[in-house]
Amino acid sequence: MKFNMKLNVIIAVLMVTSLSCVAAEPVPHWDYEGEAKPENWGKLSPEFSTCENGKNQSPINIEHALKTHHDKLKLVFKPGKQEIINNGHTVQVNVDEGNTLEIDNEVFTLQQFHFHTPSENEINGKHFPMAAHFVYKSKNGDLAVVGLMFKKGKPNLELAKAWQQIPTEAGSTAVLNQSVDIKALLPNRLNFYRFSGSLTTPPCTEGVIWIVLEQESNVSTEQIEKFHSIMHHNNNRPIQPLHGRVIID
Repeated sequence: MKFNMKLNVIIAVLMVTSLSCVAAEPVPHWDYEGEAKPENWGKLSPEFSTCENGKNQSPINIEHALKTHHDKLKLVFKPGKQEIINNGHTVQVNVDEGNTLEIDNEVFTLQQFHFHTPSENEINGKHFPMAAHFVYKSKNGDLAVVGLMFKKGKPNLELAKAWQQIPTEAGSTAVLNQSVDIKALLPNRLNFYRFSGSLTTPPCTEGVIWIVLEQESNVSTEQIEKFHSIMHHNNNRPIQPLHGRVIID
């Protein structure tokens, strides 16, 4: 009887230890260089298999867009607290609630925006020196991303508010003293391309509504170089096959 009790205790301890090991298993490391580069993302973990096997992956080269008559973007902006984060893959700005996008009669709320150098999507085979992605989420968990291209020009005054406190070390965060006026960051005209795509980082989840603005905003060479020097390398995923998807203009 005592032996059985001891055996049961040993089994219980082993089960707890085993479960602890599973719970503590780290998220697979991915990167833009070396063995963990984008071309290998799908092989790094079963969780990332869509990166390799998906048929609606982003980014894409936007060309041969179908001309249509669609509603204008319904964007609402609300000032609020913003936190800037260097997560090791990009510089991201988390925002308070109140910034929304309405599309297909569904309301999406802005979660964060982040940056890539160079741009991930191309327009007619052309990369831009930098791009911002504004990530929106609906109550149902659906995702929509608004992509903004930057061209070299005058310093961007709104971007400067974030760049003044840009964290230089991965894992560092700061609350912005001056919040970025997102409306002022965007161009005056909000014509856009639309297509179905995915997240451009693992796990490369599909079913994302992509909206890429046709008009660019300005950014200075110094601002681009500052971001790039902190990332230490390009942080753009290569162009993915279209697989028959239709791009709407």
